[in-house]
Amino acid sequence: MKNLLTDISGVRVGHADDATLASGVTAVIFDHPAVASIDVRGGGPGTREEALLDPQSIVETIDGIALAGGSALGLDAAGGVQAWLAEHGRGFRIGPAVIPIVPGAICFDLLNGGNKTWGRFPPYRDLGYAAAASAGSEFRLGSVGAGMGATTATLKGGLGSASARTEGGVVVAALAVVNALGSVTIGDGPWFWAAPFERDGEYGGRGLPPAFNPDMLRMRAKGGPAATSGENTTLVVVVTDALLTKAQAKRLAMIAQTGMARAIYPVHAPLDGDVVFAAATGEKPVDPLLGLTELGMVAANTVARAIARGVHAATALPFPGALPSWQDRFG
Repeated sequence: MKNLLTDISGVRVGHADDATLASGVTAVIFDHPAVASIDVRGGGPGTREEALLDPQSIVETIDGIALAGGSALGLDAAGGVQAWLAEHGRGFRIGPAVIPIVPGAICFDLLNGGNKTWGRFPPYRDLGYAAAASAGSEFRLGSVGAGMGATTATLKGGLGSASARTEGGVVVAALAVVNALGSVTIGDGPWFWAAPFERDGEYGGRGLPPAFNPDMLRMRAKGGPAATSGENTTLVVVVTDALLTKAQAKRLAMIAQTGMARAIYPVHAPLDGDVVFAAATGEKPVDPLLGLTELGMVAANTVARAIARGVHAATALPFPGALPSWQDRFG
C-alpha cells in the first residue's frame, strides 16, 4: 500500500500544472471502465457530466475523471482527457463510434496571484491531455495538478491522497483537492481537524490540542467578512475495488462526504462547491447493507486523511501576499 489512490489496481493518476499560471489539472484514468456516481453538497459547484452519473442515467461506467482549477473555464480539462483516451481507443461504443466518458469538476483559483491572461483559449484542455498522458501509479501530493493554486481560509491548500482496507480486505482510497472556504487546522495552531483518523504520522502527528477554547471554534473563512463569491471547493475522488452497482456507488459517495466534515471547518457552505465522485472497479463483492456501510465509514475516514495530507504537503505560492503553507508555519 502506497497510501495513494493508485493502491486500487487499474487506477492511474497524472498531473499537469503551470507555475506562472498557478493552476493545473489532475487526471484519474481507469484502465478498465469503472462504475461511478457523484454526490454534490457545496452551494457553488462546477461539474461536467453530473447528470450522467445519476443512477437513473443509462451509461453505467466511466473511463476517467478530470479535476482542474480555473473555475468554469477549467471544465475544458475533461476534453483533453477525452482526447487522450480516444487516441487509445477507450470509450462508450455506439456502433463504430467510441466516446470516452470523463466527468469533471473544478475549483476556483483565479485570484491567487497567478497570471490568468491566457488569451483567447484557456489552457486547461491541453493541461488535461498532458495530465492523462503522464498518469501512472506514483504521483506527487501538495501544490501540484489541480491543487497547484488551491488555498484554504488560513493556509495554502493542495492535493492529498490516502488509502485503507476494510476488515474484510476491500481496498478504498481517496484523492482530494483542498480549496476550501473553511480551515483544515484548528484555530491558529498546527493541529488538523482530521487528527483522530491519522495513520503513522502522515500529516505531522500533532494530534489534537490539549483543550479547546471558543477562539478555536469561531469561523475562519477565506476572504473574511468580505467573502461574497464562490472562490472555494473541495473536490474528492473515492475509488474502491468493491463490486458495486451505480446506486451503491452513489450511496458510497454520500457517506464519503462526511469525511469532509471531519477535516474542514466549516464545510458544505453556500460559497463552497464540494463534490465527491465514487467509483468501483468491481473486483470484490460486498454485503449490500452492513458491508456497504462499513465501506462508506472507512471511505469517509480516508477522505478526511486525504484532505489533511493535501494541506500538510502543500507549498506556498511565490506571489506577494500568498498564504503560508503548513510547513512554513509549523514544519
